[in-house]
Amino acid sequence: MSRRVWLPLGAVVLVVNAVQWVVSEGVTAAAWTDPPYSYASNYVSDLGVPDCGTRFQGRDICSPDHALMNASFMAEGILFAIGVVLLARLVTGGTRRVVVGLALAHGVGMVLVGLFHGSRGGVSVGLAIHGGAAAVGILCANTLAIIAGSLPSLGLPWAYRVFSIAVGALGLLSEAFVGVSAGTAGVFERGGVYSWLLWSCVTGVLLLAGRSRRPAVVENVAV
Repeated sequence: MSRRVWLPLGAVVLVVNAVQWVVSEGVTAAAWTDPPYSYASNYVSDLGVPDCGTRFQGRDICSPDHALMNASFMAEGILFAIGVVLLARLVTGGTRRVVVGLALAHGVGMVLVGLFHGSRGGVSVGLAIHGGAAAVGILCANTLAIIAGSLPSLGLPWAYRVFSIAVGALGLLSEAFVGVSAGTAGVFERGGVYSWLLWSCVTGVLLLAGRSRRPAVVENVAV
């Protein structure tokens, strides 16, 4: 597959991935009317819970379109992995292996997020898998954004590199504050999720807009 094919294909996949998540989340949240869904206090994962009732931490959960959100979780993992693996051809050596590994780990994590979810029964094996998989997905995607900003081989502007590192770092930092307050849990969780969605969209759009420089390839030592 030539660069003319895999580079725009990877860019398109990243953009589509971010858009499908935001649209699916918006549709699923809008269907949740009793009580209304709160972007501030409800977790994103609450949208995928199939049962109606109080789970824990006092949150009332009832998501009529939970199947849509769970499908979006899994689609995100698959699309993100495909897009990043395609664009990983821009680097070689140890860094490329790390990038591919993180992308695949994120993909597996998000597929598990969609397959396993919480329920009104409280703590369960499924919920434990869900939480662990979500943590892996968030950590890997934000780390990838930071790595992308450290590499000149994407051929994108200096401002993009600063943005990439900053958005990844802020995403990780945001997750550290998720448990500070029940009223802001959704805000901080989204900070760690929207960070990589924004990174995906910006990276894809810039590559598609032809703002890349000469396709230099950076050789990296094994790590």
